[in-house]
Amino acid sequence: MDAGYFDEGELVGVLTTQPLDRVLDYRAPEGGCQLGAFVEVPLGPRKVLGVIWGPGKGDWDISKVRQVIRVLDTAPMRDELRAFLEKAGDYTLTPMSAMLRLATRAPGLGDPPSMRKVYRLGHAEPERMTDARCRVLEALKEYGGLSFTLKELAEMAGVTTSVVKGLAKLGAVAEEDSPRDLPFPRLDPDLGSKELTGDQAVAADTLRAGVASGSYGTVLLKGVTGSGKTEVYLEAVAECLRRGRQALVLLPEIALTAEFLTRVQARFGAQPAEWHSGVTMTERRRVWKMIGQGGAQLVVGARSALFLPFRDLGLVVVDEEHDTSYKQEEGVLYNARDMAVLRASLCGARVVLASATPSLESWANADAGKYDKVELTSRYGPAVMPEMRSLDMRSERLPSDRWISSALQSAVNARIERGEQALLFINRRGYAPVTICRACGHQIGCDHCDARMVEHRFLKRLVCHQCGETKPMPEICPSCEAEGRLAAVGPGVERLTEEAVKLFPEARVATLSSDMFGSARALKAEIEGIAQGSADIIIGTQLVAKGHNFPLLTLVGVIDADLGLQGSDLRAAERTFQLMRQVAGRAGRAEKSGVALLQTYQPEHPVIRAILSGDEEGFWKAEAGERRHACVPPYGRMAGIILSSSDVQEAFDLGNALARQDAPLRRIGAQVFGPAPAPIARVRGRHRVRLLVKADRGTPLQPALRQWVGQFRLKGDMRLSVDIDPQSFY
Repeated sequence: MDAGYFDEGELVGVLTTQPLDRVLDYRAPEGGCQLGAFVEVPLGPRKVLGVIWGPGKGDWDISKVRQVIRVLDTAPMRDELRAFLEKAGDYTLTPMSAMLRLATRAPGLGDPPSMRKVYRLGHAEPERMTDARCRVLEALKEYGGLSFTLKELAEMAGVTTSVVKGLAKLGAVAEEDSPRDLPFPRLDPDLGSKELTGDQAVAADTLRAGVASGSYGTVLLKGVTGSGKTEVYLEAVAECLRRGRQALVLLPEIALTAEFLTRVQARFGAQPAEWHSGVTMTERRRVWKMIGQGGAQLVVGARSALFLPFRDLGLVVVDEEHDTSYKQEEGVLYNARDMAVLRASLCGARVVLASATPSLESWANADAGKYDKVELTSRYGPAVMPEMRSLDMRSERLPSDRWISSALQSAVNARIERGEQALLFINRRGYAPVTICRACGHQIGCDHCDARMVEHRFLKRLVCHQCGETKPMPEICPSCEAEGRLAAVGPGVERLTEEAVKLFPEARVATLSSDMFGSARALKAEIEGIAQGSADIIIGTQLVAKGHNFPLLTLVGVIDADLGLQGSDLRAAERTFQLMRQVAGRAGRAEKSGVALLQTYQPEHPVIRAILSGDEEGFWKAEAGERRHACVPPYGRMAGIILSSSDVQEAFDLGNALARQDAPLRRIGAQVFGPAPAPIARVRGRHRVRLLVKADRGTPLQPALRQWVGQFRLKGDMRLSVDIDPQSFY
C-alpha cells in the first residue's frame, strides 16, 4: 500500500481551519484519500474545510469517529507546503489552524467544476450611449479583454446588472459560457528582453546560473535606484520558466502592480497571475487552483502569495525587500522576506532579494556570506544619480503656517519653467496630524484609541489612523465648547498641497496618498497620468518612494527629513536612511539630471550626513556596529508580547505575572522588560500592554517562549500575541 494513501474507513488525521489547534481523527471516505488531500469534514453540526495531515492517532473513542464527507476536486497539498506551514508556525508561535487559513484564502474551493456566464467586450457599438453604459465599456477596455461575471462587472462599473444585460443584447458586451477556472496564458521566456548594460548582463548571468542549478540559494540584488534591477531579475524568471518551474514575484504595494504587469507582458507576451487585495474573489479561486495544477507559471502578488499551493516553485523574488509592509502586523505575525527564504529552502528554489537600500538583516547576511551579493552601481542608460543637498531650516524665517522654504520654492519654479516635474515629499497622510483647541488646549482624540485624530480636509472628516474610525470635523471644542477656536497643528500631505497651490498658482498639482483613492484602478490611473506629464508638482507620502518611474521628474524636495529620526525605534536611523535615499531616487531617472533637496533642522546629524554623502557601506557598517554592541537584531533576538483587554488592570496583572514567572526565559539567558503601556495604549477600545524579550542570537527562543506563556490561561476577553522579530513597537 502507498504510504501516502489511506483506504476507505482507515483512520486519518485532519487539520481543519477551525481554531482548535490539533489534528482530529476521521475515517477515510469511500474510495479512500491521499496525504495532503483537501477534504470536507463534519465538525459538530457544520461542514468545514480541512487537509489530510497524516494517519489518525486513535486516541478517541473509535465508535464516535466520523467519516470524511468528501475529497475536494483540487490538487492535494504537497509535502513541501505542509512542512512550510509547520515550520513557519513553529517559528512565529502560530496555531496550525491559523497557518492553514493563510494557505486556503480563496472562496469556493469545494465547489465542483462548472460553467458560468462571463462577460467581455463585444464588437458592436450601441446606438444610444448613456453614462452607465459608457462606464461598463470603459471598465472592460481598461482590463484588456478579460472576462468578468455579471456581478463583478456591474460592481466594477458602478451600475446595475440590467445595464450589462442590455449591452449584451446589443452585442456591445459579449456573454459567454466559460469554465469557472481556466489556465493562464503561457508565458514565452524567449520573447526577448531589453538590451542589458554590462553590469546588468553580469548580474543576470549570475541569477540565471543560480536558477539553473535547481538548488536553494539566496542572493541580495543591490542596485542604485534606476539601475534596472527589474530587468535583471526578470531574466532569472525567464530561466525559471524555461526549466518548467513556477516563479513568484512579491511587490510591497498594490500600486506598483500595474506598471510591473506592463513590463512582464512586454517581456513574456502575456499577463501573469495576480494575487493581492485588488483581485476579485472569482479570480482568487482561479489563481489558487491553477497554481496547484501548474496552470499558472508566474504569480505577482502581495506577501500572502507565499502561502499559495505551488506545484513546483523554483524562484521567489522579493522586490523592495526592505519595505516594512512585508511584515504582517495583525493576525499571524510574520515577515514575508524571511518566510520567502524558509519556503525556498524547503523546495529547492532560489530567492532574489532586490533593493537599492537593503534591510540591515539582509545586508548582514550578505556580509557574513550567508547570502550571495550582486551589485548594480550605475543607472540604466544616460541617467545619473541625483545630486543631494540639505537645506538648513534654522536659517529660514518661515511663518508658522508655511513649510516650503524659499530655496525650495525657487528650485520648484525653475523646474516648472523648464517643463519638468517636482516632487514634494512628506511622510504624513491627511491635512494635519493634530487638531487643538486654542481656548483650552484639548487635542481631539479617537473615542476608541489612545491616538490623536488626523484631519482629512479633502474628506471633511477626522480619521483615526489606528482603527479607521471617522467623524465630522467639529465646529466647537468637544471639551470646553468654545466655538471657532479649533486649529490644525503641523503639516500633512493635504496641507502641503494647499500651500503648493497658493505658492504655484499656475502649476498643475497632483496629490498621491494611499487613503485618497477609492480603488486601486483610480490610483493606477493617477500614477500613469503623472508619468505622462499630467502634473507639474507631485505632493506625496511614502507611496511615491516605492519603485515608480516619472521620466519628467528632476527635483525632489523633502519637507521634513528629520521626521523619522524621532522616537525610540531601534530601526529609526535605518528607515530614515532608506526612505530618504528611495524618495531622492525618483529624481533624474531619464536623460535630464536630478536634484534632491532635504529640508532639515539637523544637517549635522550622522544619518543626514550619511544620506547626503552617499556612503551607504559606511552607514551600514556604522549601524551594524551599534546594533552588535547593543545585542539587538540582527545581532541578537527579540520578541514582543502584546496583551490586550477591555480591562486595563487585568492586562497589567497578567503582564506582571508573566514578568515574575520568567524562569523558562532566564534558563536560556533571556531578559524580560516590562510590562509597560504600549506607545498606543488603547486601540478599538482595548487596552494594550507590552513586554519585550531580548536574547542572544543563537538562543532557542521559541521553545522557551512557548513554555513561558503556556503557564497562564487567558480569561475573559484577554488576548495574548507573540511577535517574533518585531518590526514596530507601537
